[in-house]
Amino acid sequence: MSFSSVSRNRSVLAQRMRSTAKRALSLHVPVGRVGKPLFASLYRLHVVARESIGWATRFIWYEPLFRSQCERIGSGFSMEQLPYLLGRGELRIGNDVRLSGKPSIQFSSRYVSRPRLQIGDGCFVGHNVAITIGDSVEIGNHCLIAGGVRISDFDGHPMDAMKRRDDLPADRDQVQPVMLGNDVWIGHSAVILKGVRIGDRAIVGARAVVTRDVPADATVVGNPARVIRSREAA
Repeated sequence: MSFSSVSRNRSVLAQRMRSTAKRALSLHVPVGRVGKPLFASLYRLHVVARESIGWATRFIWYEPLFRSQCERIGSGFSMEQLPYLLGRGELRIGNDVRLSGKPSIQFSSRYVSRPRLQIGDGCFVGHNVAITIGDSVEIGNHCLIAGGVRISDFDGHPMDAMKRRDDLPADRDQVQPVMLGNDVWIGHSAVILKGVRIGDRAIVGARAVVTRDVPADATVVGNPARVIRSREAA
């Protein structure tokens, strides 16, 4: 048998094996008229079991662990997963606060002995929200913070490149508290930087980068965030 024939046979065999593998991967359990009610019942059973296990895990494990790290948690508190909590600080949570998904809270005690995070009554904190505190971050009542939002009262690293090389912390004067008023709405993946104060009922658009104070009743969007609607304009 010639070399070309062997090569051709190998190619045909490889093609057949790929075809067989594709057919095997496309196999599925048929769900016809007879089997559909059975699988529908099994699906509902799966959902009930999953939710029951999730509730039990939160009730007997996640929530007690998180509560042990808080100075205060008000009534009506609810959470889904154990937040990622790094460092030690003063964590105060008001009444009827909901933590959705898995937010993260990071305290840095390089600047003050007890950095502080306060979340007011009736707030919602979405999945993958990250709050970094070197001094203090204060969130007012009835605030809505959508998923992916970043809030930090310092830059994390010094502005000077040589200091970054030496792994030095940011300068103390670069740590500036962040304050959100009441009924503030922060859109998905927005960034709130150090020293920012956001007035009552203000709205921050999705993916906005807020570098300066936002007046009450204003709506800001963009990078850097700019006012597109204010109480005077309304």
